[in-house]
Amino acid sequence: MKNIVVLVSGGGTNLQALINAEKSGIIKNGKITCVISSNPEAYALERAKNNGIDTDVIRRRDYKEFSDYDKALTALLRSKNADLIVLAGFMTILGKEVISAFENRIINIHPALIPSFCGEGFYGLKVHEKALEKGVKVTGATAHFVTEECDGGPIIIQKAVDIKNGDTPEILQKRVMEEAEWKILPRAVSLFCEDKIKVIGNKTEIL
Repeated sequence: MKNIVVLVSGGGTNLQALINAEKSGIIKNGKITCVISSNPEAYALERAKNNGIDTDVIRRRDYKEFSDYDKALTALLRSKNADLIVLAGFMTILGKEVISAFENRIINIHPALIPSFCGEGFYGLKVHEKALEKGVKVTGATAHFVTEECDGGPIIIQKAVDIKNGDTPEILQKRVMEEAEWKILPRAVSLFCEDKIKVIGNKTEIL
């Protein structure tokens, strides 16, 4: 059974999707053992506590240098015996030390079909605003491993979502979450926990 540590900053809707998936047996051979927040007020911490999951808080502002924060987060994750780290709306950038210590063991969910609408500055509603601005007919979500290149790590699963007439960024964000993010993130986590993802260079093969 693999220990899953989820990193959060806000409401925790993706965390809830993972909790629900674990309870319903969608996530196999994995258990959410800890939720770590960059924000002590995050509602995601309440979701964790309501489900008997251990919580912790680490704030970037409590460390003068980014390198000190990077070391502290790495040490915290090691102390939690994390086999897999899931970024579920974690709004603090990960440093080199964390990424190298947990290579191909950090999964992120991005609300677009990478390589579209991704990279630095593309987060939250901004992603959906840009998709609507561009006039694309299809968007979606991508579950991928985290590397030092922002949104550039090996892709695990993608799911497409249609854009409809009259969509606003808020409406589109909700549809992408419901139809794609909440479905593929638990699936990617389960594939990892079942040792069914093979990473070859910057690509993955699902076994």
